[in-house]
Formats: sequence, C-alpha cells, structure tokens
Amino acid sequence: MRHGADGNITEVGARTRTIPPALRRALRHRDNGCRFPGCGSRFGQGHHIRHWAHGGPTTLSNLATLCRRHHRAVHEEGYRLTREANGDLCFRTPHGWKLAIVPERPAVPVDAAGELRMRNDALGLRIDAQTATPSWLGERLDLGYAIDALHPLANEKRRLTAG
Repeated sequence: MRHGADGNITEVGARTRTIPPALRRALRHRDNGCRFPGCGSRFGQGHHIRHWAHGGPTTLSNLATLCRRHHRAVHEEGYRLTREANGDLCFRTPHGWKLAIVPERPAVPVDAAGELRMRNDALGLRIDAQTATPSWLGERLDLGYAIDALHPLANEKRRLTAG
C-alpha cells in the first residue's frame, strides 16, 4: 500500500492477476459502479486497463470497474480503455473515436412531483386531466404525415430511397 501526504491510500497492489478482496473493496469504493460513459450500473467486474498478459499490474491505478456488458465490449468488441496522464479514464470506440464522459445524474428531490408542481406554478402552467386530451376530430393518425412533420429528414430520406 502507498499513502499520500494526507494519509489517504493512493495505491494498493497484488502480485497475481486475481484481484484480492481488499483491493476489490477499494476498487468498489472508488468507482462506485461501471465507469463506461453513460452506463450507471452499480454492479461490475474489475478490469485491468493495461492487460495482465501485457505486463499490467494488479494495482488500483491499473484497474477500473466495468459492468459485464462493457467488460465484454472492451475485450471482444474493440472498445479501448486507457488512463490519461491526469488519471482520468479515456474510452474509445472501435473506430478510435473518444467517448465523451457523461456528467453525473442530478439528484432527484424527495418530493419530485411537488417540485414539478411548484415549477409549473411558477411558470403559470396548469396541468390537469384534460391537458393530454387531443383536439382533433377523431380521424385516424396519418403516420407518414406525422413523421414528416416531426422529423423533416425522414421525408428527404424517403424521397432518396424511392428515386
């Protein structure tokens, strides 16, 4: 174990590929779930950033938590994971494109519905049982027209494939 000037543990290591329980607990505490951008799964597996077979040590700085799906993506689907000089993780697609780090989700208020009602009241919005009632004459939905109106590129795509 290595400690920083403030007394906090900065590095924990092992001599084998298998992650020992103490190191696994430290990894779980540090990562708090899958580190793949946008995943948010609370359950994961330890992944060697620099693979054990290529000389990567079993140390906290060389490990990251990935859920089963993203662990497979890194090992079998061509995604890459590296640690940058500042310590941040860098994920890349099989094409080499860097994946953006997704910000943490905002905390949900204890009374989310009450919070929403307050915001709507402040904006002068009145939402009741009639808010979602359609105002048309009851005819069937013209799906093609609705898609064209909502997504202008759909019409262009349809025109290109028909021609």
